[in-house]
Amino acid sequence: MISVTQLNGRQYWINPHQIETIEANPDVTLTMLSGKHMIVRETPEVIIERIVEYRKRIGAFKNEE
Repeated sequence: MISVTQLNGRQYWINPHQIETIEANPDVTLTMLSGKHMIVRETPEVIIERIVEYRKRIGAFKNEE
């Protein structure tokens, strides 16, 4: 799970494997596979960095080499 912060300051932990798209328009919006949208404070670069670190922790990159 990775942490994200909504605009109101509330922190959530989400499963990064459920993120379908990340859009910056200008707020950063995550669209989940369920169709739910979340507007977050983090930049797309920070979210991607967190996803990469998460996948390294769980060993997901072993299958992607």
